[in-house]
Amino acid sequence: MRLASKIFLTSALVIVVLAGVGILSLRAVERLVSVNRDIATRTVPALRLTASTREALVPLARLETHAVVLGDPRYATAWTERSAQVAADLVRLATYAQSPEETLHIRETSRAFEAYRRLVAEEHALLLRGDHAGAVRLTDTDARELVEQVQESLDALMASTHTRVLAVQAETARLEARTWTAMLVALGAAAGLALLGTAIIAHRMTRSLELLSSATAEVAAGAFREPISVTSHDEIGSLARSFNSMGSQLRRMEETRQEFFATVSHELRSPLTSIRGAAELLHEGVLGPLTDRQGRLVNIVTLSSGRLLGLVNEILEMSRLRAGLVELDRKPLDLERLVSRAVEELYPRAVEAGVTLECERLGANFTYCGDEERLYQLVINLGANAIRFTLGGGRVIVRVIEAGPEFELQVEDTGVGIPADALPHIFDAYRQAHGQRGGTGLGLAIVRGVADAHGGRVTAESQEGKGSRFTVLLPHT
Repeated sequence: MRLASKIFLTSALVIVVLAGVGILSLRAVERLVSVNRDIATRTVPALRLTASTREALVPLARLETHAVVLGDPRYATAWTERSAQVAADLVRLATYAQSPEETLHIRETSRAFEAYRRLVAEEHALLLRGDHAGAVRLTDTDARELVEQVQESLDALMASTHTRVLAVQAETARLEARTWTAMLVALGAAAGLALLGTAIIAHRMTRSLELLSSATAEVAAGAFREPISVTSHDEIGSLARSFNSMGSQLRRMEETRQEFFATVSHELRSPLTSIRGAAELLHEGVLGPLTDRQGRLVNIVTLSSGRLLGLVNEILEMSRLRAGLVELDRKPLDLERLVSRAVEELYPRAVEAGVTLECERLGANFTYCGDEERLYQLVINLGANAIRFTLGGGRVIVRVIEAGPEFELQVEDTGVGIPADALPHIFDAYRQAHGQRGGTGLGLAIVRGVADAHGGRVTAESQEGKGSRFTVLLPHT
């Protein structure tokens, strides 16, 4: 899956969760609006109408009493109008009923009120027949009971409506609480998914890029590692596969180059040895005396063939060290004596260059098990480099130190130093910090190879213009 697709899916998942939160919120808001609308348009008018109807009963009963006791037809007419209004209000009230209890109470109220109206009509009929006492008796007994029954039914209706309002409000509060909870949970889930998805993608990208960066640094340092394991199919995976392809090609090129140098060096070694041997025989006069000019030419041939043979030997040694084909001839040896012997060999070079050469030791026991010839060559290479890059009047110190679990071979000089940008690559083959001073660029590479073969390591410290110090650390065996 492409990296863009992963990011898109993560974002889409968060958007879906947020959309779900929005839908739930809209539904909750719609429910709240519906409840508020119902309360505003039905419940409140119903309560007001119920209260006004109940309040109208007392004046209505008073008009009835006046009409019967006083026999004034105007009170009867007023009662008829008021009762008609109350009946109309009860009919309207039926349209506001929202529960079976409210419907039942309205029905009971209407029946009781209709019974009251019939009773009042009967009172009027008794008055017309002249039975004033009978009409008054109905007014004081049955009529009062029916009015009280209507009032009780209206009170029950109001109580039922109020109970329903409280239940709706409680349900609304629960709905609001659930909505808030759902919103907070969903928002937390969305934020968690976003962070988790981002963290996973960032972790995989960072890990892959760190692996590529490390492999690139190794390639830049000349170390060709195994191909990077590629498990993803996104752009970074494609980059890793391209890097593996590039690394394989560079590895093949390096192997071809090393094989070429090794082959050429091996093929050159025999004829160079023969040339040098022949030049020495000529110089010794085996075939007869030489003129001065011939002697000078033979000396040139001897020196040049010696330098070429030394270069060939260094290339072959470097090739064996890189291929891991060097078999160390480990024997007990005295590192102090080895360093002293190397300093004695380097002394003529130091005198010729006008450099003071010193030898120091720190410790008491310098017995070490290693390959004496290769360690000797290691000290010679470091010392020769130090002398070559130290100006006349400078100083070179070769130290051997017993440092706990390790021996240290140090070569310190007051020479020209190494540029900071060249220091990390100073041990690479064919790399020189100061090419103008000669050399093949193999001496320090061989030093590192010999140190690695002994299970040790080599470090370099330098400050340009003030000198350098090379330290070889060899573990006790």
